[in-house]
Amino acid sequence: MTVGGGVVDRRSGAPFISVHGTVSGHAARRPGDVAVVDADGTSLTYAELWRRAGWTAAALAAQGVRPGDRVAVALPRSARLVIALLGVARLGAAYVPLDSHAPRARLELLVDEARPVAVVTGDDPSGLPVGPVRVGVPAAAPDAPVPDAPDVDADTPLYVGYTSGSTGRPKGAVITHGAVRSFTYAPDYCPVRPGDRVAALANPAFDATTFEVWNTLAAGATIVVLPDVMTLPMQEWAELLGGASVTSMFLTTSLFDSIAREAPDAFHTVDNVLVGGEALDIERARRVLDHKPPRRLVHVYGPTETTTFATAFLCTGENLTGRSRVPLGAPVQETRLRVLDEQRRPVAPGGTGELYISGPQVAAGYLDAPELTAERFVVLDDGDRAYRSGDLVRLLDDGELEFAGRIDRQVKLRGFRIEPAEIEQALLATGLVSAAVVEKTGEAAGGALVAFVLPADPAHTAGLTARLAELLGERLPGYMVPARWLVVADIPLNANGKTDRRRLLEIAEEAGAPVPGVAQPAAEPADADDPSSSGGAGPLAELYAVLAELLRLDRVGPDDNFLELGGNSILALQATSRLRARGGADLNPADLLFAETLAELAGPAAAGPADTAR
Repeated sequence: MTVGGGVVDRRSGAPFISVHGTVSGHAARRPGDVAVVDADGTSLTYAELWRRAGWTAAALAAQGVRPGDRVAVALPRSARLVIALLGVARLGAAYVPLDSHAPRARLELLVDEARPVAVVTGDDPSGLPVGPVRVGVPAAAPDAPVPDAPDVDADTPLYVGYTSGSTGRPKGAVITHGAVRSFTYAPDYCPVRPGDRVAALANPAFDATTFEVWNTLAAGATIVVLPDVMTLPMQEWAELLGGASVTSMFLTTSLFDSIAREAPDAFHTVDNVLVGGEALDIERARRVLDHKPPRRLVHVYGPTETTTFATAFLCTGENLTGRSRVPLGAPVQETRLRVLDEQRRPVAPGGTGELYISGPQVAAGYLDAPELTAERFVVLDDGDRAYRSGDLVRLLDDGELEFAGRIDRQVKLRGFRIEPAEIEQALLATGLVSAAVVEKTGEAAGGALVAFVLPADPAHTAGLTARLAELLGERLPGYMVPARWLVVADIPLNANGKTDRRRLLEIAEEAGAPVPGVAQPAAEPADADDPSSSGGAGPLAELYAVLAELLRLDRVGPDDNFLELGGNSILALQATSRLRARGGADLNPADLLFAETLAELAGPAAAGPADTAR
């Protein structure tokens, strides 16, 4: 089955316009329009953005970067990040976005894979790997002349986006100018026009940055860099969102889920709220639609290999009626979808098959990985080149598609794609375990990774999981470090001789190990005189109770560490919001995330109950 009809060339007969060419046009026609507003309030017009991107291109060219080269960009979400991305594009090079907060070993691995000629850095490049020449974003015109923006065609790479790999090494999808131009050209799934303001909230290494930066600049609109939701109480962040006059924004499903639980009316000033990264809970969507909703709530889906979004579904009270899940929706732009069985035959309505995605947004392939490219990017019987998503979808009788799982073990957590095999291989590489299995439990904000490890030396297990978590934290990004650990005596096998993953989760439950997403026994009544219990007295008593409830633990005490309990940034947001709603301590999510122990929060908590009217 083909969903969405044939290809429509909306630029038929016209010369190809590069991604940076659209920005050049806006700078020439409306130079005074605001292109970027940073989180500190400073702003750049289109003329200023184009000029500073030229300075960056000149600085890179002076270091030997040429059209066709790759340039790593390790900058936080900011106006400087936008300047750097545009500067690399102006040079005809391809950027490789890095998470500047990732462990150095992880960055070294990515640099080794991508082999960039240079890396654009911020004020403190000390955590970056040694190798590529480091270039800052110039604050003034460089001595070197600004190079002319080269002509590029639709097949010229614009960026390389890395995702987790099942082989133990990340894989880089090569995204072209043509793919991004198709994605950003008059998007009906989220109309953006001159004068609109699009929020920038994504980690720069996450492909949602493509939407936040290039959709906005292609339309001549304004990128509004917002503070991280975790740095402010929920209500203050919601007020900031309204005060920033944001008209469109993207949120990961986990973050949306958390906000929907705690402040469902937070989006009432926004025109378009896009949500994606994991399956969207239909009850969370309904909750937002029932509380001063945004003008449009859109569920989006798409792998990195198909340039951010491949489908979109407009959520309304009417079209969610009678459904148990939020569908994937219709293909966006010129994307085409097929649901095929194992022999690549179309499935009938009601059937389940693998989703194949084709069209101009599909990546050129994986960088320097011809075998993997041939495996995942295939030519179908009708000659169409398609990406095998690995996602199983159900073709409903009404023509909608519903996510039904994965062919492989890949999972998504807080918007990031994760191959558990990569984590398992990293655990084996420590030499401390002879076997390891990693599973995901729960969904959206309640999702977490659980690691089951067989120690290499059964006589020495004390402190093993803490050491493993420490070693993984030095090699993998934080979202790939399991939140729960269980040391096992053996790895159970099923009748086919494969790892019995269901049995592992049963063992964890039987052992009393708290596993997110797995029902836990009800907590025994706590001793009201014990300040270390989740029901004790003292300024943190309410916090202990909230955390025990969220994390499904019997007891929480002052010596506990929030992250070691299984907490994450999304759960920190929920915890502090619930605490304020109950009149408890006035804490921010960052307080929980950075405290070594909960006891450290006694001072801020003792300052007084939260002002819930703020």
